[in-house]
Amino acid sequence: MIDVSKLSSRYAVRALTEADAGEALAVCLGNPQYYEYAEARPTLEQVADDMHITPPGVDSSRKYYVGFYENSALVAVMDLIDDYPEADVGYIGFFMMNAAYKGRQLGSEIIGGVAAYLKSLGKRSLRLAIEKENPQSNHFWKKNGFRVVKEVARNGRALLVAERAL
Repeated sequence: MIDVSKLSSRYAVRALTEADAGEALAVCLGNPQYYEYAEARPTLEQVADDMHITPPGVDSSRKYYVGFYENSALVAVMDLIDDYPEADVGYIGFFMMNAAYKGRQLGSEIIGGVAAYLKSLGKRSLRLAIEKENPQSNHFWKKNGFRVVKEVARNGRALLVAERAL
């Protein structure tokens, strides 16, 4: 079991609830480029739904939809699945930085902290999917040690499955 408070030594991390959906939506709306490539537009309902949706066969107790806070400011949102798609792997289903905090290496710091904590739990890797055509996402994840392991198609879009060894 993941103790979300240990995902960062810099930020206060806590599970987000539907009461936090508006705040999470504001973070999402500050990142229009991501949604251009994802061919979607975030809504309050979609954010609230994302807090509960799990991959097929994954129990909700393994899902952690969390916020990274500096004082009362939401710095980043992450959807993390434990032991998915296999045991000893953490899966980042979603990661979004507050636009006001971009460009200061804080996203990389958060990912580094998450990776270090999961490694301390015995996880062997972190995995995620990247929109193939999104240069900003591709650069960020590559810079953070993720390497593409395969390409998959979902809803007519090309996704890159990437992994970082811990």
